[in-house]
Amino acid sequence: MDFKTIMHLGRFKDIAVILFRYGFDDVLNRLGFPTRYLPGSRHPLDAETTTFERIRRALEDLGPTFVKFGQMMSLRPDLLPYPLIQELRKLREDVAPVPFPGICSVVEKSLESPLEEIFSHFEEEPLASASMAQVHRAVLASSKQPVAVKVQRPGIGQIIRKDLYILEVVAHEIHERLEDFRVYELPNLARELRRTMMRELDFTREARNIRIFRANFRNLTRCFAPRVFDAYVRRHVLTMELIQGRRLSHVMAEAEDAERHDLARLGLQAMVKQILEDGFFHADPHPGNILVTGDRSICLLDWGMVGRLSRDIRYELIDLIHAIVEKDSERVLEIVLDFARGSSLEHRSLIHREILDLLDAYHGLPLEQIDLGSLLMDIATMLREYKLHLPSDLAMMIRALITAEGTARELCPDLNVIEEAEDLVKRLAMERWRPPELLRGLRRTLRHLAMMQRDVPPRVLQILDKMQRGELNVRFQHENLGDLRRTLDSISNRLTLGLIIAAMIIGSSMIITTGVAPFLFGYPALGIIGYLVSGLFGLWLIVTILRSRRY
Repeated sequence: MDFKTIMHLGRFKDIAVILFRYGFDDVLNRLGFPTRYLPGSRHPLDAETTTFERIRRALEDLGPTFVKFGQMMSLRPDLLPYPLIQELRKLREDVAPVPFPGICSVVEKSLESPLEEIFSHFEEEPLASASMAQVHRAVLASSKQPVAVKVQRPGIGQIIRKDLYILEVVAHEIHERLEDFRVYELPNLARELRRTMMRELDFTREARNIRIFRANFRNLTRCFAPRVFDAYVRRHVLTMELIQGRRLSHVMAEAEDAERHDLARLGLQAMVKQILEDGFFHADPHPGNILVTGDRSICLLDWGMVGRLSRDIRYELIDLIHAIVEKDSERVLEIVLDFARGSSLEHRSLIHREILDLLDAYHGLPLEQIDLGSLLMDIATMLREYKLHLPSDLAMMIRALITAEGTARELCPDLNVIEEAEDLVKRLAMERWRPPELLRGLRRTLRHLAMMQRDVPPRVLQILDKMQRGELNVRFQHENLGDLRRTLDSISNRLTLGLIIAAMIIGSSMIITTGVAPFLFGYPALGIIGYLVSGLFGLWLIVTILRSRRY
């Protein structure tokens, strides 16, 4: 155990207590945590409470870092079963707002000026409050412009960094000790969470994301993001245009059919454009992150988490959509295996059969009833069963598309998703064969050939030279052997202690028979002491074996 881990022992205990309360003591025991010494009792749960519900409620009690981890995991349909994803989507960030003096201090320190010099008005009560930041209504002193100021909660960065370290340690231990959890690649997910949350803590990145989206949608005025005031943006403060509107979640229950249909088409087309044309998309476009203005335009909020898709992946997605519509299982298999990490030919025929079954389920449906997001989710689930995983951005895209498609169908149940995306898909499919695109591909191919011509021959000569001199080495790397190593260490330690105890007993017996002075109770003292020490060691060894429950 390193010094940094010792510094966080208090937080480790808090996490263990919460997991114990929600009935995850079996996991703690398998990790070697002494649950019998934990304070408190189990949380009173209903008999109908599922394991997934307990996971969600435990994450909520563990705090903002673990809530964010759950929210990020809900974007990974390639790793988690869909019922768990649905439960993680319910994670709440309802937290009490920070008292105004703390918020004022963050704003003044970040902008390096007194609050009254920057804003002629700054409301103390926040418009919204979340685990990492809260938003306040204000008016700029220089231009009298109403703005929304997003302010990071004081000290939240230090709390998150501590929890991220603990989460990485726990994820590594679970991956090493619990074989059933290795399919989820928890250490990689913990590292991905660290990268994502460190970016979310930097509001200048969110401002950049908003600027990129506004540039991509500059010709589509009915879908936009708030304007950013760069002069008042820092790592802990983000000043944006104040948008007047209603949350889409409220509009969905109040709007008329014509407005609902219009909003459904607009939102779906905007999401398809982000994914297939721009390759830059909002990763969590749920109704709570969308405002509807008076002219039926939509404003996307909360740009802390975004996804990016390369040009090649977008073209492959277009081919995948065509292959799904045409029921071309061979092409679907080819594209899916190209996407998946860790793919091999070992299960190719089985995966092909699974894809045929999936496509057959949609074969008799008209195009307007095909749920493209759910079909992609089914493919991701199928890949998970074969221990194949999609790149994180591609998995986030599937989750974002499912959210957008589900919201659109809730607004307008008879919406034809394929038809709405058809024109854009056709246009993008044709763009790939335009002379500039073909020329770009040719230049890239020639550049790679030139690099191969420069690099490959010298490397081949180096390999042949090492083979000739007998210096060619082959390196093997073993993975996931932590459990075996610990088991072998435990076996060797117990065997060594057993041999020492046996040697002490034999030696003590020999001393007893020789009658060597000094004496204790009429027997040689060294023999008596040897018996006592070996007896204590033997008793301790028996207790250790019984406590480990591995006998």
